[in-house]
Amino acid sequence: MRAVLTWRDKVEQCVYDLAFKPDGTQLILAAGNRLLVYDTSDGTLLQPLKGHKDTVYCVAYAKDGKRFASGSADKSVIIWTSKLEGILKYTHNDSIQCVSYNPITHQLASCSSSDIGLWSPEQKSVSKHKSSGKVTCCSWTNDGQYLALGMFNGVVSIRNKSGEEKVKIERPGGSLAPIWSICWNPSREERNDILAVADWGQKLSFYQLSGKQIGKDHSLNFDPCCISYFTKGEYILLGGSDKQASLFTKDGVRLGAIGEQTSWVWTCKVKPDSNYVVVGCQDGTVSFYQLIFSTVHGLYKDRYAYRDSMTDVIVQHLITEQKVRIKCKELVKKIAIYKNRLAIQLPEKILVYELYSEDSLDMRYRVKEKIARKFECNLLVVCASHIILCQERRLQCLSFSGVKEREWQMESLIRYIKVIGGPPGREGLLVGLKNGQILKIFVDNLFAIILLKQATAVRCLDMSASRNKLAVVDENDMCLVYDIHTKELLFQEPNANSVAWNTQCEDMLCFSGGGYLNIKASTFPVHQQKLQGFVVGYNGSKIFCLHVFSMSAVEVPQSAPMYQYLDRKMFREAYQIACLGVTDTDWRELAMEALEGLEFETAKKAFTRVQDLRYLELISSIEERKKRGETNNDLFLADVFSYQGKFHEAAKLYKRSGHENLALDMYTDLRMFEYAKDFLGSEDPKETKMLITKQADWARNINEPKAAVEMYISAGEHRKAIEISGDHGWVDMLIEIARKLDRAEREPLLLCAHFFKKLDNPGYAAETYLKIGDLKSLVQLHVETQRWDEAFALGEKHPEFKDDIYVPYAQWLAENDRFEEAQKAFHKAGRQGEAVRVLEQLTHNAVVESRFNDAAYYYWMLSMQCLDIAQDPAQKEVMLGKFHHFQHLAELYHGYHAIQRYVEEPFSFHLPETLFNISRFLLHSLTKDTPLGISKVNTLFTLAKQSKALGAYKLARHAYDKLQGLQTPARFQKSIELGSLTIRSKPFHDSEELVPLCYRCSTNNPLLNNLGNVCINCRQPFVFSASSYEVLHLVEFYLEEGITDEEAVSLIDLEAPRLKRENKWQEITSNNAQTLRLDESMDSVGDDDPFTAKLSFEQGGSEFVPVVVNRSVLRSMSRRDVLIKRWPPPLQWQYFRSLLPDAAITMCPSCFQMFHSEDYELLLLQHTCCPYCRRRADDPSP
Repeated sequence: MRAVLTWRDKVEQCVYDLAFKPDGTQLILAAGNRLLVYDTSDGTLLQPLKGHKDTVYCVAYAKDGKRFASGSADKSVIIWTSKLEGILKYTHNDSIQCVSYNPITHQLASCSSSDIGLWSPEQKSVSKHKSSGKVTCCSWTNDGQYLALGMFNGVVSIRNKSGEEKVKIERPGGSLAPIWSICWNPSREERNDILAVADWGQKLSFYQLSGKQIGKDHSLNFDPCCISYFTKGEYILLGGSDKQASLFTKDGVRLGAIGEQTSWVWTCKVKPDSNYVVVGCQDGTVSFYQLIFSTVHGLYKDRYAYRDSMTDVIVQHLITEQKVRIKCKELVKKIAIYKNRLAIQLPEKILVYELYSEDSLDMRYRVKEKIARKFECNLLVVCASHIILCQERRLQCLSFSGVKEREWQMESLIRYIKVIGGPPGREGLLVGLKNGQILKIFVDNLFAIILLKQATAVRCLDMSASRNKLAVVDENDMCLVYDIHTKELLFQEPNANSVAWNTQCEDMLCFSGGGYLNIKASTFPVHQQKLQGFVVGYNGSKIFCLHVFSMSAVEVPQSAPMYQYLDRKMFREAYQIACLGVTDTDWRELAMEALEGLEFETAKKAFTRVQDLRYLELISSIEERKKRGETNNDLFLADVFSYQGKFHEAAKLYKRSGHENLALDMYTDLRMFEYAKDFLGSEDPKETKMLITKQADWARNINEPKAAVEMYISAGEHRKAIEISGDHGWVDMLIEIARKLDRAEREPLLLCAHFFKKLDNPGYAAETYLKIGDLKSLVQLHVETQRWDEAFALGEKHPEFKDDIYVPYAQWLAENDRFEEAQKAFHKAGRQGEAVRVLEQLTHNAVVESRFNDAAYYYWMLSMQCLDIAQDPAQKEVMLGKFHHFQHLAELYHGYHAIQRYVEEPFSFHLPETLFNISRFLLHSLTKDTPLGISKVNTLFTLAKQSKALGAYKLARHAYDKLQGLQTPARFQKSIELGSLTIRSKPFHDSEELVPLCYRCSTNNPLLNNLGNVCINCRQPFVFSASSYEVLHLVEFYLEEGITDEEAVSLIDLEAPRLKRENKWQEITSNNAQTLRLDESMDSVGDDDPFTAKLSFEQGGSEFVPVVVNRSVLRSMSRRDVLIKRWPPPLQWQYFRSLLPDAAITMCPSCFQMFHSEDYELLLLQHTCCPYCRRRADDPSP
């Protein structure tokens, strides 16, 4: 360590204190009654600050760099900004001795002879605390939690940031040893806070925060005036009465002086985060020094020893990266290492260490000898039994006991010395002098051997492993390599600062310089790569490099020099280089090159290294053949080329050596049949067939199906190719084959289609079936893959496949719960039985789930299915019976849907009159068994409520009485009981407005009719509206025997043209519904109407007498008055005559249900279909 003066200044007054700005750019000095601000870079005085009236004793800068504070004998503290402006001033009762800023909270502590002040930027006032004595110095801990105070009476007081004393340290010297300076170690790596204390008892001590002393007191032999740590806490600065600043380790070991001064040193500090030190003296001198810590180290092969923290030695094994620390507790001046020896020079002695064992990886050292003498030397070398000291031109050889055995005097300054090995006690030294002379010295020989002399000074030396070559780096950065025996300069390279031979390879060396590492093999060109630092060793593929203070082992692949040897076919030398360390790729390249060069020994070693058994077997077989007397190198090389995949080159060599059959076997074995044909140069079909046969056999034997397919195709064996492709799922191959085949080759194409189906590619299967015209298989494919649209399109073109399409489609729909569509599909396919069964199941489900409108719809559909089946004479009677039964059920469920919604839902969607009519209709219809799902309770309950509301009190009372005899739900109980009571307060008759009228005999029928929905007088069945369930003004009539439906319609239509011409009748047809409307100007039907005469019947008869009309009556009828239900066979058409033509009635052309025209139009708007049969309004079919 040495101190270099950077700048110096002299002021008139004593410099008592100084402080650096945290960024290190400014230095604040306390000199006299002023503060002086310096630029630290060049010592320029920036500005003097005047604010105090008396001597300034102390100054401190806040860690955030925003402000600093000064304390003076004038009892005041001034706080300044970083812009050198005073912003605050406060006073104490005595002169200010010290100030210190808290590093975390930036709280300022100021201490006087009698009290302590604490000020923070957040508070305006200063809190003050009494002290037990005069405070001379203070320091905050790193975390800002505690403040240490040094007292003139020898006491150290540690307080918290509120000023309360927590720890009191009483020093043995008491008031005879005033504490003059204290400082906490700023290192964050220390586990505990450590306080350094310097007193005028000339002692340096260390304490923990708890007050416990660390180690013993260190004697200083001078009065310390200031103490401060380096930024990271590794060193301590001390100055005082010895007129110099001294550097100590953090443990208190003195390392040396920093600049001699002419007066006491009152203050010394370290510039933040640097190695610059400033010293302030009694006589006003300010000196700014740079500390230069030189590298002290030693290297031997893979062991590197270097100085750490000035007093420790670390030995590092460069290969294993293991480290061991040797603590010397004194300044380490020189280090030397050799084999199992380590020498350390301390100020007053030299320690010689040895390893515990001979193990090359052992890192445990023990002291072998101590030479207790002070030596002055430039270089230190250790051997097995000697210490070599280098002093300018002189070399001294000392035994481990300190006895000088030999001495050599050189002609010039010694610039480089190195142990180059040898027997213990007879080691050789390589010495380089400033005059360019290079000598070899043996420690047991007084005579130095001059190896050679060059014109320039030696900077670095190294000798090759076999001692035949010498590498020298001179002061001109030139690397020169000599042959030691002939003294010949072999070559030279520029830009070198250090050089090292490879210890494992005679012809390789490396040198560094200019930020590059240069590797040179033999006389080949230099290979460069980037590297920072100095090369100090080269072992195998590892290069040892010293950069600044750290040594590292750099792994460098030796690929470049190896390839340089390979280019010159120097296989053995290339192998030696590869052994130092190359990649697996490089080893393989070396093996291949040696094999092609027929250097089998080297190739075998290289292939062994990469563990390539295949090539090792080849080499072994070639060696066996050579032993048997084969000498044809072309044949050997052909085998090598074939192994490497260079088949054409191999074939040429086989042909040249007269072994064409080997080339043919090679091509056929490799499935390269085209090349084999080219090689044969023959178009003989027999040869070609032989090759294809071999091809197929080979593919079958080695399980190469793809190749086999290609071969079979080329041989015309399409069926085998298809089977292999299908078994392996190669759709692309199958497509290619199918498209190439002619449509006449039906069997292979069918096989293709089979595999397409199996491999889930129906599109290609369809394409194949179309190609061969197999429509039945195509239909089956569409059905199996459920591609119904394509199937239907095919069915339209070819009706013969209709059953094959619709039956599976219906089954698929049924399986997917799409029963309505399934029923239609069964019907379309002519499977009436299945269609009826699906509908029956749908109907049953709808009833069970209380979907009565769906049930009505399904029963209607079921009746129409039965009507279709009834066209078969064998089933006519049964099916017609079912038709009428299902029609009846459909009407019941259609009506009950409204009742169920009224009872179950909170809001009614129907008028009271409609509910009243429906419940009456149901009660009259439910004379026998009640169908599943229809509740008499709900019907009677609805009837009772609506009757009461509409004034049919008699009927309501009857309904309530009926309900009393039935089991009713709990939710109806209260309502029924209350209704039964309240109805008794009403008149016992029904409103006449509600009484239904028979339009045949004009009889008023009772609301409750025992006969059902027929007139009690004429027994004529009532015709109800399918929406409001009112009795419609229609009378059904029958045709006289002999009149056909067509004739009847033509007779009825006779009058229609005349009425149209006179514009008196309006016939409106909308939404495929028939509507007859009477013009208001026309007279009503007169009494002379023949039909009216037919309405008469025998009074009092119990049998129903239908209205039968003849041709004359039909002719008298108007088309507007007649509605016809045109039932399909075997049913007869039904004819109805409207008795009030001005009230329009509409009949649905599909289900033949009757509606008031206004109601029907409204329902069509709501549902877009007939509410009964769900025929859409825009459906043109009847």
